Amino acid sequence: MKLILRLLINSVAVYLAAHYIPGITLSAFGTAVVMALVLGLVNLLIRPLLALLTLPINLITFGLFGLVLNALMFWLASYFVNDMTVLGFIPALLGSLFVAVIAWIGEKILGIT
Repeated sequence: MKLILRLLINSVAVYLAAHYIPGITLSAFGTAVVMALVLGLVNLLIRPLLALLTLPINLITFGLFGLVLNALMFWLASYFVNDMTVLGFIPALLGSLFVAVIAWIGEKILGIT
């Protein structure tokens, strides 16, 4: 049940990010659901390896490189979704921050831990 709620929260967050952030386009809410699934898979499978490889950079920047890594994962996930486009690094960075904040707020409101 928690997995479905998280998927729904992330889907709404992706949909809102596409609505409010210029440079991110989305065709329908169904595409947001697919993007949330792909983003979850990318973060599960690829992000840990990249986090390990970029650990020295992350330590030098006191963790701020993690924001760049999140933006790259958002951008990569949008590459795999047909009806979604992210037009550059800045929209990817803003989109990843927006989705993270909205997902965090949604999980706190619904009591998902």
